[in-house]
Amino acid sequence: MNDNIENKNLLLKSSYYYDLPEELIAQSPIEPRDHSRLLVFNRKNKQIEHKHFYDIIDYLKQGDVLVINNTRVLPARLFGYKDTGAKIEVLLQKRLDLKTWEVIAKPFKRLKEDTKLVFSQNLSCRIVEKQTYGLCKIEFEFDGVFEERLLEVGQMPLPPYIHEKLKDKERYQTVYSKINGSSAAPTAGLHFTDELLQRIKDKGVKIVEVLLHVGLGTFRPVKEDNILNHQMHSEYIEMSPENAQILNQAKKNGQRIIAVGTTSVRVLESCCDESGQIVPQKRETDIFIYPSYKFKIVDALITNFHLPESTLIMLVAAFAGYDNTMNIYNCAVSERYRFFSFGDAMFIE
Repeated sequence: MNDNIENKNLLLKSSYYYDLPEELIAQSPIEPRDHSRLLVFNRKNKQIEHKHFYDIIDYLKQGDVLVINNTRVLPARLFGYKDTGAKIEVLLQKRLDLKTWEVIAKPFKRLKEDTKLVFSQNLSCRIVEKQTYGLCKIEFEFDGVFEERLLEVGQMPLPPYIHEKLKDKERYQTVYSKINGSSAAPTAGLHFTDELLQRIKDKGVKIVEVLLHVGLGTFRPVKEDNILNHQMHSEYIEMSPENAQILNQAKKNGQRIIAVGTTSVRVLESCCDESGQIVPQKRETDIFIYPSYKFKIVDALITNFHLPESTLIMLVAAFAGYDNTMNIYNCAVSERYRFFSFGDAMFIE
């Protein structure tokens, strides 16, 4: 298929479907982290290599800048009860102020505004407003510090396709996670160990931290047949002046900017102006990257294998080319790679 967006097929959600056997959906993380497999794709010669993630260092060069998302996943899944005794599940999506959050609540249809939900003796909430897509705005009531109450009763928000219980909560965090606020992990970063990161630094690769709190914008399913009708949900991002300066200098020097994960891509491209300069900022982004998008700053990408028909596979198709992306995915299926959050990785250079 032609990579030109004038080929309207690239605007169809169904163009991003691929057949995935259920047994290839990873249910638990590989130990050690960097022993997952790594598919390497070179965009110039279209060559595919099969490696392990610890081999990533062989593809990084002195002067490269590796961009990581230092968000930390909250134990964002809460189970509670209505006054009637009916069970309710709440998934935190975005903090609006000290007590107010945007959440996904189930069962949504049975909820009414002003309903009180109780999660524990010290944590409850009131539904302030019902919105679309199963979203609600809620206001928490709690004793003491909210984060402490959340740690007591909240569970890690593993995706619905993972059915095994996570033995160690830290395995759904990157080793460099710092700032609480995500309702899902930036999964490309799960493959790094402290030791591998140190070896990468020792090779002369700079590591730059950015922030995107992962929420609905990353994972909301595309329901529209025409992807242009898909509405991205906004997510909070940060780019510091210091890191903007490092990135701009590296680009000026002809060095590669390598994004770890689609979330890092979205921060970088959101913070880049039309002249190709990274501008420091703290704001919301709802950037939607799909084929025809012209990348302004990202030169290479480390990412996991994503769900069919998701905005994430569309982003990869924009970066690697549509045909290349679908070939990579079909190859990964035939080579029995592990898919999704706890699955294997690929490096597109």
